[in-house]
Amino acid sequence: MQVQPVDPLRGSHAYIQVADDVARRIASGEITRRLPSEQALAEEYEVCCGTVRHGMAVLRERGLIVTIHGRGTFVAASMP
Repeated sequence: MQVQPVDPLRGSHAYIQVADDVARRIASGEITRRLPSEQALAEEYEVCCGTVRHGMAVLRERGLIVTIHGRGTFVAASMP
């Protein structure tokens, strides 16, 4: 599936755009278990790692993802 690029002219912040697109990818089944690294997502969306980190915090607040230190970030629905 195609990554929705971050549009600086859109009314929302870049981190919200990243969070919304990752949420869309989770809902569509494109991402089902483990998320790519923050570095990989930053490269995909052509933003800095801090923007991705902020977007991941939004998704954690929404309950969509869980981060396990030293293991990675996972889709919350896939956790036992």
